[in-house]
Amino acid sequence: MRALPLRSENQRRLGDIMADNASAGNSGRATRPNKPVSDWDRIAAYAEFKDLLAAKARFIVPATIFFIVFYFALPVSVGYFPELMKKQVLGVLNLAYLFALSQFFVAWGIAFLYVRKAAQYDKQGKAILDRLAKEKAEEK
Repeated sequence: MRALPLRSENQRRLGDIMADNASAGNSGRATRPNKPVSDWDRIAAYAEFKDLLAAKARFIVPATIFFIVFYFALPVSVGYFPELMKKQVLGVLNLAYLFALSQFFVAWGIAFLYVRKAAQYDKQGKAILDRLAKEKAEEK
């Protein structure tokens, strides 16, 4: 019976590359020598791209948290404060119905704000792609 090798040739090469990187002061990430850098890797390294991601997160995360809290406030309020939510506010409409209707307007408002912000994000994204195209043209 033939013994199975402990490491394949690819595993051996990967280990050699990682050892070379570690001895060269690299973080230990395996990289291939002379491997062309992809467009995505270039873009991900741009400070402008990181700024774009941070700007999107500054809008999306608080907007999402606000909407989730606002959305669940209705069932929580109806469950814990039923007498308050039964209070008639406008004719036969009570506070619970008005709150439920307000959720449509809040969702539309958030969508409207995001569309306006997305136009700015698109401009930033186009500037990043223009920079990439310029760098690639200079390499040729």
